[in-house]
Amino acid sequence: MTVLEQIPLDAISREARDVHVGRVLLTVIAAVFFGIGWSVARVFLAVAWCGVAVRAGWRAGRAHGPAGAG
Repeated sequence: MTVLEQIPLDAISREARDVHVGRVLLTVIAAVFFGIGWSVARVFLAVAWCGVAVRAGWRAGRAHGPAGAG
């Protein structure tokens, strides 16, 4: 028996017929948009965090008056 004769072609054909291309395509599209949303949320969080850090630094700098004074 050769290697090619050991391949379960009938089982592969049955499973291939059970694949629903529309559902797979919708899942891939949903995954792309989910990834975009997740990335945007992470970027927004990073930008917000940086903005709050700048604001905290600004307030600390204003509380001590001008540089060189004192």
